[in-house]
Amino acid sequence: MARVDNVGAMTESVDSKDLARFGYRQELHRTLGLFSSFAAAFSYISPSTGIFTLFALGLATVGGVFIWSWPLVAVGQFIVALNFAEVSSHFPIAGSVFQWTKYLAGRTYAWFTGWIYLIAGILTVTAVVVTLPLTILPALQNMGWHLDAASLHDQVVVAAITLVLITILNIYSVKLVSVINNTGVFFEIVGMVIFAIVMLIVHRHQPISVVTNSAGIHVGFGPFFAAMFMSLFVIYGFDTASTLAEETNDPRRKAPQAVLASVGGAFAIGGIFLLATLMAIPNLKKAVSAGWGPAQIIDANFSKFWATVYLLVVSAAIFVCCLCIMTATVRLCFSMARDNRLPLSKPLAKVHSRLHTPIWACVAVAVVAAIPLFKYAGAGIVAIAATGMIYLSYFLGNLAIMKARLRAKWPKERTPFRLGAAGPIINFLALAYGGGMLVNFAWPRAASNPTPNQTAGALSLGVGFLNRVPILYTVLLFVVVVGAFYYGVFESRKKLVVVVPPEVGPVTVPAESVPPEELA
Repeated sequence: MARVDNVGAMTESVDSKDLARFGYRQELHRTLGLFSSFAAAFSYISPSTGIFTLFALGLATVGGVFIWSWPLVAVGQFIVALNFAEVSSHFPIAGSVFQWTKYLAGRTYAWFTGWIYLIAGILTVTAVVVTLPLTILPALQNMGWHLDAASLHDQVVVAAITLVLITILNIYSVKLVSVINNTGVFFEIVGMVIFAIVMLIVHRHQPISVVTNSAGIHVGFGPFFAAMFMSLFVIYGFDTASTLAEETNDPRRKAPQAVLASVGGAFAIGGIFLLATLMAIPNLKKAVSAGWGPAQIIDANFSKFWATVYLLVVSAAIFVCCLCIMTATVRLCFSMARDNRLPLSKPLAKVHSRLHTPIWACVAVAVVAAIPLFKYAGAGIVAIAATGMIYLSYFLGNLAIMKARLRAKWPKERTPFRLGAAGPIINFLALAYGGGMLVNFAWPRAASNPTPNQTAGALSLGVGFLNRVPILYTVLLFVVVVGAFYYGVFESRKKLVVVVPPEVGPVTVPAESVPPEELA
């Protein structure tokens, strides 16, 4: 046992010295292995969470045909993940896209990419905590609680409680978060597969041809790409394994493996569940016209007891997803603050000496994530802005990586994971896919990018002309304008520091940042 501990300590020491080459000392607690790293990325993706949030949108838009968006998005995102896996092997640092662009594209580009990604991550926290009520409230109703699953008020209360709980857990310990996360991933995978198999064997009401049945709806490019929004909302966040690199042992090797495995695992598990759920719909036209989601399909097929059990299993998976998304977003906030790139950077970058967590970064992310709850108009509305900006930050990251490849600024160091000569080709495909999806997100339409006037009174911004502007446009413009103001007034005045990857040139490590013994 002592030998194992010594090996673990030696590995951590090597990883800490590797981190010191980038100018950072080991402050976060390095305790995650390969499965924990995979579980973190898988939980961020969480097929059950995204499917329960937007299954009804896909079904109501083009019927069963929407399932074909699942493999299309999975392939596109796997291409992006390949690109991210390689770069994460070069830069095993908390902050993923922000850190990568810092080394490959320069100060201003990295700041705006990190800023957009940070706000998108915070909005994703909000989008997922408001998803939990969609499953836990029906479960509690089945158990005799006097709650209304359709009530926005009840949804906000559950979301607020969830936000407080995940904040406390993230403050307390990343190790505890990892244990909860690993357990949650196991039950999510097992629960989705078991219920999918039961539905396919016992509750199969539709033939396999349901995947080509649009229930009489005309399937054109416009409706199909709108229906694709569910799949787009599910399969992202795989770079979580990269952003937790400073808490992972041997991150240059394990982070890329976890990134790719999370996409593959989510595709397989989610695909099985989607197919089983479609085939379990008793009446497809009724389900399409009524906008059924998985909760209604489960209720239509299972007894009250088993429907409640399943809703509780999914609720646990969504809670774990909330927990993991906050963990990843907090690490991005911490990473930017550590570089003095955010307002109040000093407290946001402070790591508690005993808990080994950035407490004030946790609090800041929670406070900002709570703001949309005061104008809450449904989980789908929050998901629109969150997902669109995530894909924008991914595209900006891929663009910076491609520029570095073309301008011979790509790191020369050989790493455990590399694409070799295929790198530029994969990078180009990632950009083509990402650009196409950004056009899809920006497309003004009631299904996936509505104006407040198209939300049936659920949302009003209080200003006449803003209520006629698609939601994604308004949110993105606000984020960019606020970011540009802050950058112009504060960031541009900060001392410019030339950042060079350690394998290409020397790294200046502040004397107060890394103890001499860690540089030995």
